[in-house]
Amino acid sequence: MTNLTHLSMSEALAGLKAKDFTALELTNAYIAAVEAARPLNAFITETPDIALEQAKASDARYAAGTNLPLDGMPLGIKDLFCTKGVLTTAASHILDGFKPEYESTITENLFRDGAVMLGKLNLDEFAMGSANITSYYGPVLNPWTGKDPAGADRKLVPGGSSGGSAASVSGRFAIAATGTDTGGSIRQPASFTGIVGLKPTYGRCSRWGTIAFASSLDQAGPMTRTVRDAALMLQSMAGFDPKDSTSVDMKVPDLLASLTGDIRGLRVGIPKEYRVDGMPAEIERVWQQGIEWLKAAGATPVEVSLPHTKYALATYYVVAPAECSSNLARYDGVRFGLRVEGKDLKEMYENTRGEGFGKEVRRRILIGTYVLSAGYYDAYYLKAQKVRARIAEDFAKAFEQCDILLTPTAPSTAFAIGEKQDDPISMYLNDVFTVPASLAGLPGMSVPAGLASDGLPLGLQLIGRPFDEETLLRVADIIEKAAGPQPLPPYCR
Repeated sequence: MTNLTHLSMSEALAGLKAKDFTALELTNAYIAAVEAARPLNAFITETPDIALEQAKASDARYAAGTNLPLDGMPLGIKDLFCTKGVLTTAASHILDGFKPEYESTITENLFRDGAVMLGKLNLDEFAMGSANITSYYGPVLNPWTGKDPAGADRKLVPGGSSGGSAASVSGRFAIAATGTDTGGSIRQPASFTGIVGLKPTYGRCSRWGTIAFASSLDQAGPMTRTVRDAALMLQSMAGFDPKDSTSVDMKVPDLLASLTGDIRGLRVGIPKEYRVDGMPAEIERVWQQGIEWLKAAGATPVEVSLPHTKYALATYYVVAPAECSSNLARYDGVRFGLRVEGKDLKEMYENTRGEGFGKEVRRRILIGTYVLSAGYYDAYYLKAQKVRARIAEDFAKAFEQCDILLTPTAPSTAFAIGEKQDDPISMYLNDVFTVPASLAGLPGMSVPAGLASDGLPLGLQLIGRPFDEETLLRVADIIEKAAGPQPLPPYCR
């Protein structure tokens, strides 16, 4: 039998329909793969009993001919999505023992369509990070490995915050996974691990039941091995949700139908401001390669300008911490999660929050509280919101000249665990290419584009008009075909 864990979601669905194997056999193969992958630390909680029950139900539906769009697909769920009765931690000590009484809309939609849950995936604490090294449960290892100058093996980060999701899909121990993207947390880890990561337009997917980091930026999306799988999974995840006031009441188009293979006449914007000082030659090379692939398929490159891009990172690191300081105020040891007693209520709050939050989360809460404080609100938060509006206007003007934008996803390949760890500014720069689209609420996608000279994956980013995920997927499909089959990470060989 074919190695079941190496099939894409589309291939596995075809195999199940053809009765080449059962959902139970597929799920058992993944449960074994999850157990074997424990040294990578990608899962916080494994749920094999739930997975097997869901797989049996899928097999019954296949037998009855009533199978659903994702029936029998073993997914990993980022541990930022609330799952009824299953430990949900956001990778933080402060949520110790928290088992929600409700299901997030995203997971509810996926299970409605027949998906199987393998477990809850590790992430940066409260999704704050670019390397998956701030989790209370320890760092996740990238299935890809590199060499240091002396030729010794290096353990690499998978990117963040959806590092567990990215590692599980790349390492073939989840067929796909859910991610969330606040400033690049789907796209950057997708690039670091050689998979497809799609951040939909803000409002396309419900945020209800997803633990909030920065409410005006957070958006759920699929992390998959192929562009077709991303279309399949987003079709289930997306849709209006009356429980989320930011969810947009708009019909979700047939995303699979958008994969026409035809981009003739499409105008592809190349933003000149993304050629930042000191950008590695390899990143420039893969970007140029992407332009050539799209030209060969009949698209026309157009240089565009996004003049406020240089302010995007600074703006993000005012807006996001401000919203995080507000959102995380609810974790006080009173209602749920960790409680560390003190001599009075105030000391209990201080002890609980001081012990419950990690260093990076405390740093962002302090920054956010400062920029929201009396006397500084206008100078920082309000000004950042004004700059954010200018950044969104830049994109709107650019889309008068083009249909889609093409940029690198990240300024480097995956780096070693420990590298940049004591330099938060350097760490924040990992998101330099992904943050602007997040601030503007636009859909963005990372597609594997080959390997760098260090043997590690590189990704190309596509940015689309609001709610135009169809064009995003159509162009991503062309890049995927032009790049050809991607090699497996060393972990899988």
